[in-house]
Amino acid sequence: MCLWRCQCNEVVLSQYKLALHVHSHDQEIFRVISLFDMFKIGIGPSSSHTVGPMIAANRFVQLLEQTLDPISVARISVELFGSLSLTGLGHRTDRAVIMGLCGELPRTIDPHTIDERFAAIEIGQTLEWLGKHQVAFNLQRDLIFNRTTFLPQHPNGLLCTAFDANDNELLSREYFSVGGGFVAEARELQAPGGLSPAPDAEVPYPFASCVSLLAQCHSHRLSISQLVMHNELQHRSQSEIEAGIDELWHAMKESIEVGCRTGGILPGGLNIQRRAPEIFRKLTAHPELAATADPLERMDWVTLFALAVNEENAAGGRVVTAPTNGAAGVIPAVIGYYEKFYPGASLVGIRDFLLTAAAVGMLYKRNASLSAAEMGCQGEVGVACSMAAAGLAAVMGGTPNQIENAAEIGMEHNLGLTCDPIAGLVQVPCIERNTMGAVKAINAARLAVLYGDGTHRVPLDRVIETMRQTGVDMQSKYKETSLGGLAVNVINC
Repeated sequence: MCLWRCQCNEVVLSQYKLALHVHSHDQEIFRVISLFDMFKIGIGPSSSHTVGPMIAANRFVQLLEQTLDPISVARISVELFGSLSLTGLGHRTDRAVIMGLCGELPRTIDPHTIDERFAAIEIGQTLEWLGKHQVAFNLQRDLIFNRTTFLPQHPNGLLCTAFDANDNELLSREYFSVGGGFVAEARELQAPGGLSPAPDAEVPYPFASCVSLLAQCHSHRLSISQLVMHNELQHRSQSEIEAGIDELWHAMKESIEVGCRTGGILPGGLNIQRRAPEIFRKLTAHPELAATADPLERMDWVTLFALAVNEENAAGGRVVTAPTNGAAGVIPAVIGYYEKFYPGASLVGIRDFLLTAAAVGMLYKRNASLSAAEMGCQGEVGVACSMAAAGLAAVMGGTPNQIENAAEIGMEHNLGLTCDPIAGLVQVPCIERNTMGAVKAINAARLAVLYGDGTHRVPLDRVIETMRQTGVDMQSKYKETSLGGLAVNVINC
């Protein structure tokens, strides 16, 4: 019988539900979120299962060096709980944790070296934490997949512990990978979205809701992108912000280009063939016929861009968490559509796109969740679709109200979207799902800007709250556990 089905039992699911209901986002205290929190350069295949655990393990060994004599540390162990344990192997969580202990971070690690380094640690049964302090590390003993327990604070939990030579515990910390590469300790989960406290005064235009965001845009005569830029200026210079945004877009574009030229079979055992190179070849084979091409060919380019990014993500390559890795292809695909097909498309427009998209992502992060382990895929591809729709509406000349309408449409038609990856891999249905999210985002923006005046029945804040409620009510087997849906009906044994 398939491993994923074997693990589906009432104890696991009941503990999963407890973890979800304890984690609340109802607090009204404001916490600052940056555009550079929403978008992070990292590696695939998962922001919650790869990026977050690597950051958490790195944070632990940094703390270890600050608080203990490194000579006293003889062994380190990491125990994974809940969704991290159930789908961690398919998401390369084991490799992410070990690389984090070695001092690596998702933004800077060379993804092509990971498997070789992991194999060397597995054979040698030692690792150098922070790259300089050698300790014993037996993969079977020291990296524990606890598939029967969910920590009460969040479905994605990990416990890092250091021991001395007599196996006495020296230091222990629990961390939670709460989606989008965000990492929190238990005390930080008391804040909305799992963020460390920061006072309102840190930014000139704090907003905890879309109502507040729009009110400030109207009263101060600012676009959404201008408002976000003013907030970012409290922490960085304009040149630093623009350079950072440009770096994000460069990384997104590079993931498209790498995906378009890299063929072969994706790792993990499903034997999924990468399709982006062949689609790219067909779309570029006869440029002289572009004027008479299929009128829907523009959508084929959008599909190509999204596939290329998410195939690269599934292979463990470098992508931008936007706002998660499982949804990393949606926003690059829609920006690619804007850049390729919109007359007058510019780098300034791309910056406005990402600033606007970030504002919408901040609302989801603060008032619901970006974690598929909490929300299902509506919290990943659904949020990315909503963000991309807002960004495209902005560069189409939409008003703040039209942008809100686009974002609302983008999520409204992703409500209830489940996360049921086959064999725990970010491949099926995840890769194609990004293409669907990108096309929906374009449709939402066009409806809102070309055929709407900004008035609409459903406010974005209500859609976000509906998404949160739907996530809480959704059966646990449909939330990144691979215990239901396609994961058990299309079994890979």
